[in-house]
Amino acid sequence: MVLRYPLFLIIGIPVVVLLMAALHFFRQKRSFKGGIKAANTKIVKELPEYKKIKIFQIAITIVMELALCVSLISSLYLMARPSKIETLNNGVKKRDIFLCMDVSYSIYELNLELVDNLEDVVRGLDGDRFGVSIYNTSTVLYVPMTDDYDFVIQKLEEIKEYFVLQEEYMSDFGDYEYLHEIPEQKIDRYYELREKLDYYDAGTLVNNMSKGSSLIGEGLASCLYSFPHIEDAERTRIIIMSTDNDQQERGRPLLELPEAADMCKKNGVVIFGLFPNKEVFTNGTTIGDYDTEKSQFKTAVEKTGGKFYEQSATLTVSDIVKDIQAQEAMEVDEIVIRKSIDQPKIPFIILFISLTVFFIMGVILVI
Repeated sequence: MVLRYPLFLIIGIPVVVLLMAALHFFRQKRSFKGGIKAANTKIVKELPEYKKIKIFQIAITIVMELALCVSLISSLYLMARPSKIETLNNGVKKRDIFLCMDVSYSIYELNLELVDNLEDVVRGLDGDRFGVSIYNTSTVLYVPMTDDYDFVIQKLEEIKEYFVLQEEYMSDFGDYEYLHEIPEQKIDRYYELREKLDYYDAGTLVNNMSKGSSLIGEGLASCLYSFPHIEDAERTRIIIMSTDNDQQERGRPLLELPEAADMCKKNGVVIFGLFPNKEVFTNGTTIGDYDTEKSQFKTAVEKTGGKFYEQSATLTVSDIVKDIQAQEAMEVDEIVIRKSIDQPKIPFIILFISLTVFFIMGVILVI
């Protein structure tokens, strides 16, 4: 425990002592200053009842003076600001992890399982920072890099609902090419689903009619430059990327996947790539060749020093996430933060009690 302003006590306590001494001195010096004197007071003063009242009054006065003295010293102590110094060590073996998801409707199953497993990972983080970037035609920074894990989990829960809606949409309406083909009994649910899905799609499908969809390279590059201080090489940076790599562009994208992977490698960012199995790939809205897309994505991921995973019956998303979680974090410089935290609780309680006692004794004295 330390005092920020000890002069309040150093100067204040002697002043309080002097005031109390002066009070007693002038009380003793009080003398008769005129008026009518009562006769035979000596007899009254020797009565037992008088002595009891006199002792009671003296005791009350002493208690009041002590309470007043304690309250003054407590006030001085509060003015001196009692504090404790807390030392926090930050920055050792910390990671920045970005979840980068292709949210096109072809891989909702992979995304749903991935988000579900990552919630437990986020709950176990300690000092690492986490962010979420989603993309299709355009990118949305869904969760900026943060160590507010409750907020991250809340946002993961919200986006999980997005993938559940995608699943229902593709299951119930994915086979209909035109609106008039949807049965009348399903049309209300269709519009309800579309309204909810459009809320999420609005940010990720900007200019999709002219640019196309699933622009993988642009999505990865946008996620890369969402890292704070990308030029700072003192933290381990990881991108967990899920995609089927089925780019359906309608014009030349700003960046292709190999170029974006080169940028990640240059900035020391490692990619862990999650690719759907062949059944999921072919059941979706993909138009590319499975082996070709997988090979290209695998090459881009491994170029950064990361690992490529293909979801299968023997390798689940849960296993992949555990493997990523086990990756050693970079050793970084230790950051020591010293914080001064006020500790007013005890002196405030003492002040409150002493003033309460002073007030009660004053009331008793008057009565």
